[in-house]
Amino acid sequence: MKRYLTANKILLALTAAAVVVSLAVIAGRWRVESRNKTYDVILDYSELALLAEQSEHDISWWLEQFRDIGITQVGLTEESLDSMTEDPAIPLTAVPLGELVQEPQWQDAYPASIIDGITQFGYDRFDVLVEISGGETAAFVREAVEKRFPAGSYYCETVDGDTYILLDGTVNDALFRTTYNYVTTKSQGFTTRRDIESSKLMFVSLGMLPEKVEAIQSLGMTISPRTICYEGHNSNQFAQAVVEGYERYGIKPDYLIPGGEAVFGYDSQREAFALDYLRDNNVAIGLIETNVQRQNIMQKGVEDLAKALDYNAIRVFSVWDYIQFRYAYYGYEGAEEIENTLYRAIVERNIRAIYFKPIKETDNYFAYITDMDVYRDMFQSLNQRLSAHGITMGSATVMENYQIPRLAQLALGLGAGLGGVLLLNTFLPVRRKWNLLLSSAAVVCVTAAWAAAPNTYRLVASFAGAVVFACLASAFFLRAAKETSTRLPANAGLGTILPRAMGILAVAVAVSLAGALMTAAPLSSTDYMLELEIFRGVKAAQLLPLAFFGVLFLSYFGSFEKEREVNTLQVRDLLDDVTALLRWTIPVWAVLVAAALGAVGYYYIARTGHETAVTVTTVEVVFRNYLENLLLARPRTKEFLVAFPCIMLAVHCAVRRLPFFTALFGLAGVIGLTSVCNTFMHIRTPLYLGFVRTACSLALGILVGVVFTVCFELLYRLYLRCRKNFVEAEQR
Repeated sequence: MKRYLTANKILLALTAAAVVVSLAVIAGRWRVESRNKTYDVILDYSELALLAEQSEHDISWWLEQFRDIGITQVGLTEESLDSMTEDPAIPLTAVPLGELVQEPQWQDAYPASIIDGITQFGYDRFDVLVEISGGETAAFVREAVEKRFPAGSYYCETVDGDTYILLDGTVNDALFRTTYNYVTTKSQGFTTRRDIESSKLMFVSLGMLPEKVEAIQSLGMTISPRTICYEGHNSNQFAQAVVEGYERYGIKPDYLIPGGEAVFGYDSQREAFALDYLRDNNVAIGLIETNVQRQNIMQKGVEDLAKALDYNAIRVFSVWDYIQFRYAYYGYEGAEEIENTLYRAIVERNIRAIYFKPIKETDNYFAYITDMDVYRDMFQSLNQRLSAHGITMGSATVMENYQIPRLAQLALGLGAGLGGVLLLNTFLPVRRKWNLLLSSAAVVCVTAAWAAAPNTYRLVASFAGAVVFACLASAFFLRAAKETSTRLPANAGLGTILPRAMGILAVAVAVSLAGALMTAAPLSSTDYMLELEIFRGVKAAQLLPLAFFGVLFLSYFGSFEKEREVNTLQVRDLLDDVTALLRWTIPVWAVLVAAALGAVGYYYIARTGHETAVTVTTVEVVFRNYLENLLLARPRTKEFLVAFPCIMLAVHCAVRRLPFFTALFGLAGVIGLTSVCNTFMHIRTPLYLGFVRTACSLALGILVGVVFTVCFELLYRLYLRCRKNFVEAEQR
C-alpha cells in the first residue's frame, strides 16, 4: 500500500484536488437546499366533493375542516363537457356523433330545425353534439365556446328554451376504445375492431362554475386552477379565455399545475402567452412527478417554461389512486402508510406541493374514509416528523437556480479521468512513462469532451466518478485485507482482527464517499434537482465495480489456492489461472454457488428503481418504516445488513487463509461501496440525507459486522474441530 501511494503521489494529489472542487460545488448546492424548507398541500375539489356525498356533511364543511389544519389551497379543475354530463345537477348532455349515429333514427330525438341546421353546417362522426336545458348553464357553455373555439368551428342554436351546440371535431380528436377481437365459438380470432368511444372535445376546459368558486373563496381559501389543454384546441385564443376566467374571479394562483397534454396556449405562440402570464404574476409552474416516482410528467411546454422562468418551479406529488387505497395497509390500523409515502416524497425527492386526494377503503374503489380525525391525525403526525428536517407547511418554497461553473465541471471530469489512471495502477504494473502518457491522454480527451459536448460531458463525468471511485474503494479494502493477512498469523485473535477490519471498512467507505461527491457534483444543478434531467446509467455503475472486483481478486490472491507474490496481474499468472480453470473438475457445490450468486445478482439489479416487477416484501417495508421513524435518515438495508459486515468478514477470512470466502464476502462488500455512490446519484435527494444515511449505515454495519464475524469464527472453529475428529477417526 505504501509503495502504491508513493509511486502515485502526484496523481493522488491531483485527484484529491478534484475532490476538493466537488466539495465546493456541493457546498453551493447545500445552501440552495437549506433554503427550500416549506411544502404546501393542494386539495382536489372534485374528489373532496365525492367524499362529501358519502358523508353527513357538505363540501363547505369539509373544506373548512382542512382549512383549520392549515391547508388553504384547493385545486379546482375547470369544467368540461364530460364533467358537466357526469354531474346530475347540471342539465347538460354531450354525445360524440360517432356514438350517436349508430342509433337508428337518431334524428327523431332532436327538433327538425336543429337537424336541418347541423346538416347545413356539416357534420361527421368526429363531432360532438351538446344539448342544454337550463338557461344559466346554456349561457355559461355558450360563452365558453365562443371565447375558446374559432368562429366557424361550431354551430349553436336555441329552440324552445333548449340550446344545442355542435362542435366540429377531427380524426385527431377521436378517442378510441382499445383494439379488441371478435372470436368464433371455438375462441379463435376472427377480426379486430376499434370503435370511437369519445372525443378530446369532451374534455377541453370551459371555465369554472361560479358556485364552486364561491364555496372556496368564501372560506378564505385560495384556488389553484387546473386547466385541461389538448393539442388542436390550445390556441392563443383559448389561453386568453383561460386567463380572463381567472381574472373574473380574482384568482391569482401561487402555482400553475398543468393538466391534459400541455400548458395553455401551446398550439400557436409556444410559450409566449403562458410565459408572460406566469412571469408577470410570479406564478410557479408545477412539475408533476410520475406515478413510478421517477422524473416528471412532461406536458408540452412545461420544460420550456421552467427554464424560461429561471426555474421558478416546484415538484408536485399527486396522490395517485394506488396510494389512496393504502388505508390500513401493511398491517397498520390507519393512514400510516399514506403518511409514510407523503413523508418520503417531501423529504427525499424535493417535492414541495402535495396534490391531495381523499383516502379510500383498501378493498373498495369507490368508498372514501369519511372520518375527519384520520386526516387530522395524519397531517399532524406528518408535520411533526418533518419538523426534524426543518420542513414546515405553508406556501411552497421555490428552489433558486443553481448552476455549476464551467471550470469546475472541467476539474471534476479531470479528476475522474486521472482516477481512472490510478485505477489501472491498482492491478497492472504500469511504468512511470506510461503513467505520464495515460494521464496526458486523459487530460486531452476530457478537455475535448468538455469543450465539444458539455451536456453529455456532465453525465459521463458523473458516471465515471461513480465507477472509478467505487473500484478504487474496492481495490483499497482488498489490498488492505491481503496486507493484513501477511502481517497477522492465521490464528490471530478476534481482538486483533476486528479493529483492523473496522478501520479498513471505514476508509473504504470514505473513498467511496469521495466518489459519491464526484458523482453528485457534476449534476448538482437545479434542472437535475427538479428532475427535469436525471442521471442515467445507475445499473451499469453498480455492475462494473463487481466485474472489476474479479480482476482485483485474481491480481491480489490468485485462484485455486495460489498466492500472488505481487499485487499486479502478470501475463504469466493470468495464463496459469486460465490453464487451471480449464483443467478444473467442477464440483457440485461450485455449480450451486454460481446459481445462487446469479439469482442474488438478478434480484439485486431488478430491485433497483420503481419500474420493476420485483417488489419489496411486507416485512422489509415495515422494517424500513421503523428505521425511517427512528432515525433522521433510513440507512440502506443492503449496506448495513449485508455489504459492510461482509467487508469485515472478508478481512477476517483473508487472515484465516480462506480465499474462497474472502472472494465471496468481498464481492458482497463491493455492493455496499457502489451503493454509497448510488445514494448520491439521486440528485433530487437533499445532500444531508445522503451523508446521514451513509453514516448510519457505517455505524450499524460495524455493529452487525462484529456480530457476523464472531458467529463465523465460531462456525469456523466448529468446522476445524469436526474435521480434526474425522481425520483422527480415519487414522485409527
